Amino acid sequence: MRLNHSSHTPWIFPPSPGSEPDFRLFCFPYAGGGASIFRQWQEHLPVGVQVCGVQLPGRENRIAEAPHTDLRLLVEQMFAGLLPFLNKPFAFFGHSLGAKLAFELARLLRKKHQPQPRHLFVAGSRAPHLREPRPLHQLPEHVFIEELRRYEATPEVLLANKELMAFYLPLLRADFTVDETYVYAEEAPLPCPLTVYGGLADKEVAQEELETWQRHSTGVFCCRMFAGNHFFIKSAQDLVLVELRRHISGLLRQPESDRSHAVISGQTPAHADRASERFGGNSLPSP
Repeated sequence: MRLNHSSHTPWIFPPSPGSEPDFRLFCFPYAGGGASIFRQWQEHLPVGVQVCGVQLPGRENRIAEAPHTDLRLLVEQMFAGLLPFLNKPFAFFGHSLGAKLAFELARLLRKKHQPQPRHLFVAGSRAPHLREPRPLHQLPEHVFIEELRRYEATPEVLLANKELMAFYLPLLRADFTVDETYVYAEEAPLPCPLTVYGGLADKEVAQEELETWQRHSTGVFCCRMFAGNHFFIKSAQDLVLVELRRHISGLLRQPESDRSHAVISGQTPAHADRASERFGGNSLPSP
C-alpha cells in the first residue's frame, strides 16, 4: 500500500510526509497531552524511522472535536484511522494513558489479523490488569485541581487561571475517565517484545507495578528506570531517547524473521526477560 496525500489522517500530527519511511514509531500521549509532545523526537531517532505522534480528539489541531470518554471506542476509531499507515514495520510507544491505548490497539490489530507492532514500549503506567487505586475523574473541581498539582505536570500559572482551566478541565476529565474506567479483559499475551520505562521518583506508579507488564508479552521483556517523577519522559528526555534509539537501532538490524524475538543488550532471552536497569544522575545507558 503506497500512501498519497489523501491518506493523511487527523490521527497523526504533524501529518505524515509523502515519502515512505523504513519504519514508523507511533507515539501515544498521556492524559491531557497532544501529539506535539513528541515533535522533537524525530531528530533523535535513526534515519529512516518516522515518529508518528498520535493525535486524540479534543486538542491541538483537533480542538473542535469532543474528547472521548470510552477507551474501547477510542481504540476502534484509532484502528480505522491508523490502519493505512501500518504498511511498514512499526512499533508503539505510549506514556501513562497512552500505554493503555497502545496496548489495546496492539490487541485489536491481532484480533483483526492485521500487522503487529515489532515492539511495544510503555512508560509511566501500571500494568493493564491493575486497576487505578485513586480515581480522579469524578472529583469536585477544586479537589481535582489539587490532584493535578500533585502530578507536577500542569504549570501553576495554568492551574491558577480560572478561565483557562474552564477550557482545559473538560479535556482532562475526559482523558482521566478514559484511563480510570478502562476494564481489562483477559487475552493471550502479545507476541512482541515489551519494554517498560519508569521514573524512580514516580509517586503514581511503583516499579513493581511496572514490572507486572511482563505477563502481557511472550517476547523479551525489560524494565528501564530513569531519574524523575511521573513525567520523566520530559525531565529525562535525552536519556529516554538515547535508550529508545538503542532499542530501535537494534530492531532495525535484525532479520525480519527474528524481530519479534529481539534480544536486548546482547543478553540471552532467559536473562533479558528479567532485565532491569536504572539511569539517572551521571549514569548513562551503554551505547
